[in-house]
Amino acid sequence: MPRQERELIDWYRYENEARAQGFSAVCGVDEAGRGPLAGPVFAAAVILPEGERIEGLDDSKRLSEKRRESLFPEITARAAAFSIASASEEEIDSLNILQATMLAMRRAVESLSVPPNLVLVDGNREPPLPCPVRTIVGGDGLSASIAAASILAKVSRDRRMRELASLYPEYGFDRHKGYGTKDHYAALRCYGPSPIHRRSFLKNLQKHSGVYIGGAAEDAVAAYLTREGWTLLARNFHSREGELDIVARRGDLIAFVEVRARSGNISPAETVDAGKRKRLVLCAQQFLFEHPECEGLEMRFDVAEVHLSGGTPAALRILPGAFTLNDL
Repeated sequence: MPRQERELIDWYRYENEARAQGFSAVCGVDEAGRGPLAGPVFAAAVILPEGERIEGLDDSKRLSEKRRESLFPEITARAAAFSIASASEEEIDSLNILQATMLAMRRAVESLSVPPNLVLVDGNREPPLPCPVRTIVGGDGLSASIAAASILAKVSRDRRMRELASLYPEYGFDRHKGYGTKDHYAALRCYGPSPIHRRSFLKNLQKHSGVYIGGAAEDAVAAYLTREGWTLLARNFHSREGELDIVARRGDLIAFVEVRARSGNISPAETVDAGKRKRLVLCAQQFLFEHPECEGLEMRFDVAEVHLSGGTPAALRILPGAFTLNDL
């Protein structure tokens, strides 16, 4: 829509119409982060007081980061009520992204200090809420309260991704916020997925600009270990500290295997840096805590290098004892 036409939008039309119909607490709801490969999805709910006018509201995607950040405190200060909620990457994987988004929206609405009696939602899907809902396609560019919600959700998610960037600096989450940029795909090629990557998204991403991720490489390593007489105890074991790709046992030895796929010249083992090694050790300790039957077994950390050709596993090599606790 041209700028001149946008300046003619009555940003409070939907709110005013609803109030004229007797709805006293009209709430706008929007989400941020449905499309990224990593991180949670956020949603916000905002009730603007009748007669309140906040200049510069717009679809958050049309605003600069600086402008969104400047509007954030103004919205939170002048709103009659607001709430921000999220659904985790684990919930996205277990529910699917649509249902996880609906969950985040419901959490946001239910956390409002002022119960709404009408909710305006961007899009054409109604989240399950205990009050009337009206959907507005393109609502974040038409309704003041939805636009305000879109800004709160976007800013909150971006801040969270910057926090996560400090935990996983190799991925550049502070720059791309988890979206599928060229740099993000390059990091995935080099390091594989992090604990905050959405596994359901990556499974559908067989390859993108040379990226090969996850499942088939791990399947190849698991099959090799089984042929070599190992018993698989776990795959993709999650803890707060991270993820163990494969846990296997043979006799009195337990191996925690990090699977690394690579189509270039750099050895995948070289990408398991000190920070990653520390997270693997902490995750292994959690696994042993949850599996007391493994107490007393010799512990080893292996790296499995899976070399790719045309995006499929062509060769693999196990590096037993790739690092030890003394390396940390």
